[in-house]
This record gives sequence, structure tokens and C-alpha cells, in this order.
Amino acid sequence: MTRHLISIADLDRAALLALLDRAQRYVARPGEPVVRNRSLEGRTVANLFFEASTRTRASFELAARRLGADVLNLDINLSSTAKGETVRDTVATLQAMNVDAFVIRHAESGIQRMIADFVAPHVSVINAGESHLNHPTQGLLDALTIRQHKGDFANLVVAIVGDIRHSRVARSASQALRLLGVKELRLVGPAALLPEDGVEGTRITSMDEGIRGCDVVMMLRIQKERMQAGSIPDAAAYHREYGMDARRLALLADDAIVMHPGPMNRGVEISDEVADGPRSVILDQVNNGVAVRMAVLETLLERK
Repeated sequence: MTRHLISIADLDRAALLALLDRAQRYVARPGEPVVRNRSLEGRTVANLFFEASTRTRASFELAARRLGADVLNLDINLSSTAKGETVRDTVATLQAMNVDAFVIRHAESGIQRMIADFVAPHVSVINAGESHLNHPTQGLLDALTIRQHKGDFANLVVAIVGDIRHSRVARSASQALRLLGVKELRLVGPAALLPEDGVEGTRITSMDEGIRGCDVVMMLRIQKERMQAGSIPDAAAYHREYGMDARRLALLADDAIVMHPGPMNRGVEISDEVADGPRSVILDQVNNGVAVRMAVLETLLERK
């Protein structure tokens, strides 16, 4: 594994499995004592989030602190970027303060790769969300969640449902699932929200057809912030055509699980009874996010 994590495509199958195995050792269910060590003591991790985030930012902070690292959360709205400073200059300034890893979320494509090419040889860059292209730690935590509930990937039929065209989560999840050898991957949604390229899978516009017999269904929200005005679907109509509700649960395999990367729009892509029901593993995904990010940080930084 290289010293950066920009995309799932940067990993081979062995590296991906090694991260999942390490992450599993850090999983602690709510109410259990969390796993801590001092493996990153003396290291500093800077979280640079140029887009809003709850789950990803909080889990990276918890992950770094549980490994003993110092953590800097930069408030972008109060930083010098608000005065016109470039992202590169901001990173250079923090690097001069002995930051060892930059966790970066940005709406513009290519920022993380550019910073990875710029930083000093001892510094790591982790992509925490890039435009509509990449969200590798989300792909890893989704794969970990599926493995916990389903074991082997070889016989799984997985459907990703919703606004796949604008979803970095879908791209990273599909890359991880392909690498792990799922039997079938279906991309389900309105034709206008299916990807033109960049995501492998069978494209299906009928929700009922697309999810029938699936072992895993991953619901996605409509990415309104990435759509042009006037192209956002009507919420009620979308829920009728593509929402996951109790009726559609009956179309899945008997032991199927339902996933969602969050934030959820209840009553649009998913109903309350499904989101809070026994088939939902949504909070498991959140829980696994801390463990996965611990594994990524430790793998990248312990080598130095």
C-alpha cells in the first residue's frame, strides 16, 4: 500500500483485505469499551473539510485520538482560505507545523491527488470525499459491514439504488465490491441518475426488478447539491418509484440487509420502518467507520 489513500483503485485485493482485517480488530459495539493504543503517539493528523460532514469528520477524529495521535480540526470558514489562500498554501503552512497526515474532503475533483503529489515524502494524504468521484474509506466500511453480516462475497447479489450518477459513495463501494468478487452488482435508479461511466454494474431502471432477490441493498440519497436547478426529482414521486419501504423488503432475499451511507432523507429514499427495522445495518456502518479509519491511519503512518 502506498503512503496515500486517494481511491479504492489504488488498492489491490490483498491490501483491501488487510485493511478490513485490521479494522475488524478495532470494532467495538456501542456499550463496549473502545479499543485504544498509542501506535500513533507523536503523530499529528489534520482534518481539512471543505464540505459539510458529520460521520466522516467525527469518525476520523475519534480514530486518530484512539490511536494516540494529536488532532487538528481546521475550521475552513475561519481559516486563511476565507481570505483567498490556496489549499496548497494552507497545507504547506500546516506541514511546516509537523503535520503527518492530511484528511481532506473537497467538492473539487483532483484536489487530494494534487496535494498528495505536493506534500513532503513523510506526509500522507487521505481522501475523505472528493467531488462525485471517490470516498475510499466509505467503500471500505461498506465492505466491512457486508462481510460481518454475509461472510464470503462470492455468492452475493448487491444492488446500489438511487442517485448513482452524482455519488462518490457508489463509485468507491462498487470498486471495493468488484475487487472482493461479488457475484452480481446492480445499479438501480431513474435513467437520468444512472452513471454514464465510472461505475461497473448492470443498469436497471425498475426498482422492483432491480432489487428482486438481492442479498444487499445500498440506498443512496439524491445529491441535490450536485444537480442543476430544475433537475431535482419530486420527493413524493421519487419515493413511490424508488423508495425502500416494507413492501419492497419482501422482494429481497430472506436474510437481506439494507444499507445507507447517510445522511438519510426519510420518506424519500427510505422509509422509517426500513431505516429503523431489523434488516437495517445503517448504524453498523457508522460504527465500522471509526474502526476502518483507525486501520487506514495506522497502516499509512506506522510505516514511517
